[in-house]
Amino acid sequence: MSTQSAWIAALLMAGVIGVYELWFAHAQRRRPLTLARTAHAALREDWFDAVSAQAGSEILAVQTLRNSLMSASMVASITVLGLMGTITLSASSLAQSLGAGNRPAGIFTPLLAVELVLLALLFAALISSAMTVRYYNHASFIGSMPVASPTRTRWNAVGRAHVRKAGILYSLSVRNLLLVAPALAYILHPLAGPIAAVAITLVLFSFDRVQAIS
Repeated sequence: MSTQSAWIAALLMAGVIGVYELWFAHAQRRRPLTLARTAHAALREDWFDAVSAQAGSEILAVQTLRNSLMSASMVASITVLGLMGTITLSASSLAQSLGAGNRPAGIFTPLLAVELVLLALLFAALISSAMTVRYYNHASFIGSMPVASPTRTRWNAVGRAHVRKAGILYSLSVRNLLLVAPALAYILHPLAGPIAAVAITLVLFSFDRVQAIS
């Protein structure tokens, strides 16, 4: 396959995902409760308010937050493995392109561009999942405080904000992992990249939509 065709395939792949993300951002502003990310963020806030108003719910709150924390930890572990493997596989082509050592600098190919995007997606997923663990960990300390205590009352707003941020970051980490699929398909064959991008946007569309709560 020619370099020009490979670039066109890479741009088509990026364009399909870009158009979907623009639609998602627009829909999130206009109808936030019809999309999973914002609807679930509101759900987590309501959950934290509910457990903060019910005496004796401290253990239940901590158990729920720990389950969420473990889920984010698993995503972080998977992302680390994927990032290490991708770095190992793309190191030689990246070094050749940058002219490492005594080798002359090579050409910036579409394959190398997609490999860099793949690394960026994995790194973003790792950062998002690590920050998710951080926020859930802090929320666990707040959720374990006695409900009626002055300290809990003082930190309730922070805990509420933390569970919202943690959930959004977790959503972003999983989303970035899903977007890895078109990049991997492109590496196998450039024409598979745009096809995989269309498929993954359909999957995201089904995941992103929820029934609106009045």
